[in-house]
Amino acid sequence: MESRWLAVAGCVVAVSALGACGGSDKSSTSTGGSSSGGGTKDVTVYTSLPFDATDRQQTEDVVKGEKLALSQKNSQVGPCKITFKQLDDSTAQAGQWDPGQTSANARKAAQDKSAVGYLGEFNSGASAISIPITNQANLMQISPSNTALELTKNPGPSGKGAPEKYYPSGKRTYARVVAADHIQGAAQGDWMKELGVKKLYEANDKQVYGAGVAKTTGDGAKLNGIQVVGNDGIDIKAPNYRALAQKIKSSGADAFFFGGITASNGVQLYKDVWASNPGIKMFGPDGVAETSFTSKLSPDAQKNTYITVGTIDPKDYPPEGQKFFQDFKTKYGTANPEPYAIYGYEAMSLLMDAMKRAGSNCSDRQAVIDQVYKTKNKKSVLGTYSIDKDGDVTTNQFGRFFVKNGKLSYDKTVIVKKDSYGRPLGGGT
Repeated sequence: MESRWLAVAGCVVAVSALGACGGSDKSSTSTGGSSSGGGTKDVTVYTSLPFDATDRQQTEDVVKGEKLALSQKNSQVGPCKITFKQLDDSTAQAGQWDPGQTSANARKAAQDKSAVGYLGEFNSGASAISIPITNQANLMQISPSNTALELTKNPGPSGKGAPEKYYPSGKRTYARVVAADHIQGAAQGDWMKELGVKKLYEANDKQVYGAGVAKTTGDGAKLNGIQVVGNDGIDIKAPNYRALAQKIKSSGADAFFFGGITASNGVQLYKDVWASNPGIKMFGPDGVAETSFTSKLSPDAQKNTYITVGTIDPKDYPPEGQKFFQDFKTKYGTANPEPYAIYGYEAMSLLMDAMKRAGSNCSDRQAVIDQVYKTKNKKSVLGTYSIDKDGDVTTNQFGRFFVKNGKLSYDKTVIVKKDSYGRPLGGGT
C-alpha cells in the first residue's frame, strides 16, 4: 500500500456531465438500473480522477475522451440510458490523489444502485484502495491508466499478498486498457541499453505505482547488462533533493530513473539530479508523461530526458485511433490532447461494448463484468486487443518520447517481446 495515508480533506465533488442524475446512494451490492418508462433503464457510470493543479490538464483530457465515447452513443446502450458522474479523488491538502477521498468516491459509486461501471483511478496507488471497495460491491472498475503490475498479477515477494488482497470477493472485477509495468520496465531497459547506459540509479515515491515501476525498470535494466547502483525512496514533501543528487554523482551512475508521478515533486527531483549531474541520461515512466512535467525542465535537461508511455504517434494508430484524434479536435478544438485522453475514450468504450453484449441485462452488474472478461479481439482506437482472465489488456506496445520545447516529442513505438522478467510476450498489435 501507499506510504502516504493522509486525512480525508474536502467533500466528494460529483458532476453530472451528461444526462439527468439518477440512482440512489443507499448501500447495495445488487445490480441496478431503474426503469424510466418505455423499457428504458437508467444507469450511472462514475469516473474518479485527480483534478489537482498538477494533474488537471491530463485528467481533464481523460474525461473529455470518456465523454466523447459516451456522446457518440448518445449516452445510451441498448435499453440503458447512461448518466455520467465525475468525481475528484484529489484534495488540496494532498496536492494529488488522496486515500480518504479515493475511498469516499469508491463507496459513493458502490452504494449507488444504478451504478454499472467505475472508470478509475488514474493512479495505481489510488486503485489499490478503491478496487477492494468496488469488488465487494460487484461493480466493474476499468482504469484508463493504471500500470502497477500487482493490481492484476503476482509481482513477486514485494507484492505482499497481491493481487489477491485487492479482491476480497474472490472474483475479479477490475480491468485496464493500458499495458502493465512488467512491459514498461522492459521497454525502459531496452532503451537504456541502446543508449549505452552502464550504471543506473533509481529513486521512487514509495507509492504502489512508483515503487512498482522502479522495480520492473531495474529488473529490465539488469536483463540488459546494466548495473543498478541504487533505488532510494524519497520524501515527496522535501524542499530539495541535493543530497540524493550528490549520492547519485558519487555512485558513478550515467543514468537516472524515477519511479513516480509528477505530483510527487517530480520536477524538483529531476532539476536537482540534473544540476549535480549535468549530462546524465534521465529516464521517466508514464507517470511524468505530461506537460506539467516536461515544460518545467531546463532546455539542456530536456535534451537528456527519455520517457515511455503507452500512447504512440497519432499516425501510427489504426484508422479507429486516427479518427479519435480527428473527433477529439472537432469536439474540443485540441489536436494534441494529453497522452491518456485516448485511454479515457477506450475505457468508456470497453464498458459500453460490454453493456451492449449484455443486451437486456446492460444494467446488471454481474452481466457487465462477465462481458468485459469475455472481450476478445476488440477493434479499438488502440488497436485490436483482448482482456485476459486477470483483467489485463493484451497489447504490449509502448511509445518512446524525447522532450523538446517543453513537450513530449515522439521517437518511435516499440513492441516489447520479453517482459522485465525475461518472459516471452505475444506479438502485440
